[in-house]
Amino acid sequence: QVQLVESGGGLVQAGDSLRLSCTASGRTFSSRAMGWFRQAPGKERVIVAAITWSGGRTYYVDSVKGRFTISRDNAKNTVYLQMNSLKPEDTAVYYCAADSRLFGNLRYGLHDYDYWGQGTQVTVSS
Repeated sequence: QVQLVESGGGLVQAGDSLRLSCTASGRTFSSRAMGWFRQAPGKERVIVAAITWSGGRTYYVDSVKGRFTISRDNAKNTVYLQMNSLKPEDTAVYYCAADSRLFGNLRYGLHDYDYWGQGTQVTVSS
């Protein structure tokens, strides 16, 4: 079982930066790929970024490439999402999620992740 708690959201202006953190409980965090997803009002939840269990590979949706960076510290059971040059269209609730498999490759679908945090609101004003 993995429990996830996100933090770091807030209200910022366009062009600002935020760093989201997601801390996990349980012994299997370091064995699972992790993802950050977001859900804007009236829209579906979609993947933003993902990272393998080792941190060796990452994935980004095109709209955040070059602006967002996903990273992890397995010693701290924490995954991060550094968000730079924020835009109003980045406004959403951001969720971290843990892959259902151990030592798996990167996956991008909602159904690939079994464990979810409660979400943290990111609001970017223009």
